[in-house]
Amino acid sequence: MMYNTCIIKKGISNLRRSMPMFVFLLFIIQGFAQERPTVSTEIDTTYIKIGEQVHWTVTVDIDTTSTVIFPEGQTFSPLETVEAFATDTTRKKDRLTLQKIYALTQFDSGAYKLPSQRIEINGMGFMTDSMLINVATIPVDTLNQKMYDIKPLINVEKSNIEFWKYILIGILVLLVFGALFYWFVLRKKPLTEEEKVALLPPYDRALLELKRLENSKYLIQDEYKQYYSELTSIVRSYLEEDAHVSALESTTGQLIEKLELLKDAGELKLDDDTIKQFQQILQTADLVKFAKNKPSTLVAEQDRKLVEQIVVKTHDALPEPTEDELLEQAEYQEELERKAKKKKIMVAIVSVVAIILIGTTIAGVKYGFGYLKDSVFGHPTKELLEGEWVRSNYGFPPVQLETPQVLVRQEVKLPPEAKAAIADIQAFGYTSPIGLFSVGTTSITLNQQDAEPDFEKTIDQILSNFEGQGAKNIITKQEEFSTISGVKGVKVYGSGEFLIPNSKELIDGKYTVLLFGGKGFQQYVILTWLEDDTYAQEIVDRILASVEVKTES
Repeated sequence: MMYNTCIIKKGISNLRRSMPMFVFLLFIIQGFAQERPTVSTEIDTTYIKIGEQVHWTVTVDIDTTSTVIFPEGQTFSPLETVEAFATDTTRKKDRLTLQKIYALTQFDSGAYKLPSQRIEINGMGFMTDSMLINVATIPVDTLNQKMYDIKPLINVEKSNIEFWKYILIGILVLLVFGALFYWFVLRKKPLTEEEKVALLPPYDRALLELKRLENSKYLIQDEYKQYYSELTSIVRSYLEEDAHVSALESTTGQLIEKLELLKDAGELKLDDDTIKQFQQILQTADLVKFAKNKPSTLVAEQDRKLVEQIVVKTHDALPEPTEDELLEQAEYQEELERKAKKKKIMVAIVSVVAIILIGTTIAGVKYGFGYLKDSVFGHPTKELLEGEWVRSNYGFPPVQLETPQVLVRQEVKLPPEAKAAIADIQAFGYTSPIGLFSVGTTSITLNQQDAEPDFEKTIDQILSNFEGQGAKNIITKQEEFSTISGVKGVKVYGSGEFLIPNSKELIDGKYTVLLFGGKGFQQYVILTWLEDDTYAQEIVDRILASVEVKTES
């Protein structure tokens, strides 16, 4: 018993001595465990329908100094990545939690393995677990459902959006033209001070200009030449306009001589003193302008007052205008108004034409002048291309097409030799009233259910029909054709010279024939169009891309 007690005491003593080292190792292990990154994944479902999405979430717990690289691109094949959402980050003390969600899908039914993904943390790869995703198709009951006939075509009212668009454009154009006409023709612009002065009668204008000369700074600034130049110009202009004396181009002596002649003839009742004063003023002005003479300021001001008196006396001395003169003046004013109005109208017209030309040029450079011309004046195939298209099934077995117009059923008369082989034929077509564009489809059911269609014979018959309608120089090429769904057929295409309906003119055109068929039936599509008609080419390309057929009779 004593021996055992000693052993126990010795063990406890050893344990006490090793306790610090144990605690130290425990802290190291615990710290290591806390710093080690962790990766976990989660998926919201493992069962989806075709086209539905699953959300796969990966969560990474790291410290703040770590670097994480998540999978990018289509690494989830055979599943498709629809979207990789932004990484959500949560911080807790010195730790970070990163969460990345991926939206995945599949468009075929079956069981698909979501492969293991590599999450790279600080250069080390952490692999996630793989998962199995089941994609189920939507069950369709084809046995218990009742069969119904194909619904007939219904008339759909065309949208009025295009109509109202043109109405609004027309209203906008009219508003622009109206605004321009008002601005340049009807609008009465406020007159400038110079225009107001110019519209005054000669007498009032002369007095106003003399008053302005009085208030000018010419004399203060010793600008006597400018002062006397304006003074004589005012009085000479007045005599020219009101007294009908050619004063502007006359010398001082010539002007005085003309005034004396008018006085002697009784046409201008001026006294000799007034004429003599006027002569002295003109002579003083000549000396100032040409001899650099400088009169006193008092003399200059007195000369202006004398000129003003001369203007008043001249106005009073003029005889009253006769009725004929007044009529001539009125007619002259009316003529001036007509010319001014005509000028405004011409400016408005030129402005409108300029705007149209500039707009046309810009639109032509941007869209092409051919397209602009067709948009303004119209083009039959352009209107078809930009109109509302119709997708429908035609005939039996059905041929599905998207066309700019609904194809109309055509009456087909079979020759006696063809009736023995053909049980039923259904033809539909549309032909543009202008140009060469046409589209048609035909479905044929043979009497012999196991008989194979003779494409070569059909092609020969179609080409013969072209020639029977006046076509010449037909070039033929042939290749394999596949619809979007993968149904294979034969494509025969080429060019030639075709006869325009209701005309004897041959034009360059193109054609394409698609042929499909199987045991007991045959289907074909025929298109014709002008070779240089780019809009028709776009229509044909769109129709060919929309072709779908059922290869079951």
